[in-house]
Amino acid sequence: MAKQVLVVGGGLGALSGAIRLAKMGFEVSLFEKNSEVGGKMGEKILDGYRFDTGPSLLTMPFVIDELFAFAGFERSAVVELQPVEPICRYYYPDGARLDASADAQKMSDAIAGLSPHDAAVYKDFLVYARRIYKLTADIFLFSPIHEFASLRRLANLRTLLQIRRIDPFRTVHEAVSHFFKDHRLVQLFDRFATYNGSNPYQAPATLNVIPYVEHGLGSFYIRGGMRRLAEAMLHVARQLGVQVHTSTPVEKILHDGSRVTGLQVNGEKLIGDFVLCGADVVVAFNQLIDGFAARRSKLNRLEPSCSGIVFLWGVKKEHSELLHHNIFFSKNYRKEFEEVFVKQKPSDDPTIYIAITSKTDAMHAPAGGENWFVLLNMPYLTDSVRWEEEKHRVKENILEKLRRMGFDVEKNIEREEVITPSDFYRLYSSNRGSIYGISSNSRSTAFKRPPNRSRELKGLYFAGASTHPGGGVPLVLLSGKIAAELIAKAEKMD
Repeated sequence: MAKQVLVVGGGLGALSGAIRLAKMGFEVSLFEKNSEVGGKMGEKILDGYRFDTGPSLLTMPFVIDELFAFAGFERSAVVELQPVEPICRYYYPDGARLDASADAQKMSDAIAGLSPHDAAVYKDFLVYARRIYKLTADIFLFSPIHEFASLRRLANLRTLLQIRRIDPFRTVHEAVSHFFKDHRLVQLFDRFATYNGSNPYQAPATLNVIPYVEHGLGSFYIRGGMRRLAEAMLHVARQLGVQVHTSTPVEKILHDGSRVTGLQVNGEKLIGDFVLCGADVVVAFNQLIDGFAARRSKLNRLEPSCSGIVFLWGVKKEHSELLHHNIFFSKNYRKEFEEVFVKQKPSDDPTIYIAITSKTDAMHAPAGGENWFVLLNMPYLTDSVRWEEEKHRVKENILEKLRRMGFDVEKNIEREEVITPSDFYRLYSSNRGSIYGISSNSRSTAFKRPPNRSRELKGLYFAGASTHPGGGVPLVLLSGKIAAELIAKAEKMD
């Protein structure tokens, strides 16, 4: 008889694990508290303006290809990927502008417009970032790093013996500043630490792998919107027999003190051989798993990633100067991160990210209009910020900054919805409203990140941004892969 796996949550990590487990022959039932699966990869339609509400860029598309191929589906038949070029248009307070490209020569030429010296070293920086990727990808991304058998593999031992070559002892900012001298280029490459919600002035330079992933491996958009990936995964999961229950919150993960026994859902006890928890690990131990006070205390000491505030604006005007992805930088990047991570308050001069998918998919806005997804990094939830009040001040700050930089958009906003850190917690039960799980603001974060296999409860496994290998679409998908493979291995040993 097939072993039963009960899955908590319907985010991308949980869906990834559920698909693989079903393909492996397990009986899989998934329980999602919201009315739709996909986690933060949601969608909102406001009077003809269509918005993604979460991830807006895709990297490492081979991770998606492998998932669908494993499940027996052709990815291109269900999800259409499109390269984004230029990747992003960067605006600086001094009026300078740079269009980033995945083409190394085009990127060098663009950098030369700001700093000839930095154009000459850009390719050296890519070689450095590529080296980190080659050394770290297998052990830090594709393997269960917390499993002794994984660390014992020869290739992974070689990486650990060459640990200085992955640059863990400098910060992102220190390493970037070693290559680039123009503060605007330093700011551009420091920004990549925010891709997993971290501070470039604290996070290890190993994260300089991220610009290689984006610029060296390419940046992509999913035709029709990023939400199409979650829908395609749901379709595959159901085709493979996964029983998906939406609007069905899990109340408890049940156990006998040493092994999970199932879930409590709607007051009913459901028996399972394994539990794959896609909920935030910290929240799971705080709310879903009774006992284990020491583990709960340890998890609560881990620093969450930053949160964010999102403004969805239906804008009844087209802006030819803007691209699909746009960044408006702050004047003082160090001060901005100190405000968000140290003082834990919204920055007075935030960097503004604006994604406009109607630049690629014209149907995402009415004729003559644009759908603006506006994201700013914000501190995770504390008692000091009241977000229902703060969001109005933040909006005025954004509008004033955009006016200074030549975009007077306020009078053209005809539809609006706001997602605050409080909403991220309410909608997705993310730890203190964080977006990317655990921050990477220490050299040992990769090893401190909660493992995919519980050490307290046999049969309990984790997937999602709060566990290994971390936040971001491809990494979350890989967390499901790692967890599913560990469950399959455990089943064979039982």
